[in-house]
Amino acid sequence: MPDSLVSLIPTDAFKLFLVIFLSFLIGLEREEQKVAVGHYAFGGVRTYPLLGLVGYALASISTGAMIPLALGFVVVGGFLLLAYWHKLQTAQGSGFTSEAAGLMTYLVGALIYRDRYWVATAIAITSVILLELKTTLEGLTQKFSPHDILTFTQFLFLSLVILPILPNQAFGPFQINPFKTWLVVVAVSAISYGSFLLQRYRQGRGGVMLSALLGGAYSSTVTTVALAKRSLADPRPRVYAGSMMIGSGVMYLRLALLVSLFNPGLRQTLLLPFALLGILGMAIGGVWASSGKVTEEVPPQPHLYPAQNPLELKAAFLFAGLFVSMVILTHYVVLYLGNRGVFTLATIMGVTDVDPFILGMTQSAGQGTELAVASGAIAIAAASNNLVKDLYALLFSQSPGHLKFDRQLPGTQALGLLTLLAIAGLTPLLWLL
Repeated sequence: MPDSLVSLIPTDAFKLFLVIFLSFLIGLEREEQKVAVGHYAFGGVRTYPLLGLVGYALASISTGAMIPLALGFVVVGGFLLLAYWHKLQTAQGSGFTSEAAGLMTYLVGALIYRDRYWVATAIAITSVILLELKTTLEGLTQKFSPHDILTFTQFLFLSLVILPILPNQAFGPFQINPFKTWLVVVAVSAISYGSFLLQRYRQGRGGVMLSALLGGAYSSTVTTVALAKRSLADPRPRVYAGSMMIGSGVMYLRLALLVSLFNPGLRQTLLLPFALLGILGMAIGGVWASSGKVTEEVPPQPHLYPAQNPLELKAAFLFAGLFVSMVILTHYVVLYLGNRGVFTLATIMGVTDVDPFILGMTQSAGQGTELAVASGAIAIAAASNNLVKDLYALLFSQSPGHLKFDRQLPGTQALGLLTLLAIAGLTPLLWLL
């Protein structure tokens, strides 16, 4: 507690006020819930402050000793168990949240006596938030399947349990670092999963541009293909062409973040130009999409989010394998083909997912590969990927066997926009090479 606050009011008075205030917040939320359900529910604006005061008083009498506090916890828990039993007899579908909140309130009082102000405040506020968001949190079960939850749990196991025990040192002639390799997988998967969750939560709401914005953080290539296919049944070519540009702009911001995380040298050379390219792509795409006119009725929008969860273990291990392969391949290319070979490889890698190659470059930049060469190769790979997306946009936005270059078609418009972004993406080469 700040010294200035201690000098103004007695310590015990401050503690009692904090106990009553935090307990009252919990009781107020439970009182509202009791009124809403219309049947018996444990506690309210008087009961919870009393429980908090019981915890504080018992801690004060026992001078913070654990055995009296534990016995008090058992006694309070017994009374709450009786209340819960009574609720089961009088109401259907009764939950245990009010009784659990009562136990937490008792602990809040004890924690404040022991000067654990931050912990007590965090517990109380978190409890109120969880209680208040009951409908929202229960609604999430309708948006995410048990398989999604299992996948997320597996990812947490691999990132929070396995990652810390991996050796953080290089092995073998290619200097492969197991910790950094899996850290790359965790970072990429986390960014992609964040976008995946937002798209799943939105459930197609928010329009095409929002879908492109979120999809670009997952995969701008997948987003381009999805938007091109969707444009076949939607009379808004500018909206889709601009949205494809937005997705590619987000790609540059995503790459700027990943490069900055894993190589300080590349952060100095690429963070600013990639951030500017990202903003430029999003701005041009947004203006182009907003200028579109609808001449026909707009059909309902299907979901854009990808079918595969990015935290699938197979996808994670596949990415790890591709990442290690890119590190090894880059080593041999630099050794036998020199800088031109690296640039050629970067151009070829743009045809597929550029993340494994670019993140592989973050590991070799400044070591086996010159920093300027690695920076140039990353810029080339991103530009090459934009040119490949030109082709995807053109092909998938038209019916099979009817390829044509019509300025009114979204694929043709996207061709010009993405080509412009690809050319702009090569400008860092002017000072890097």
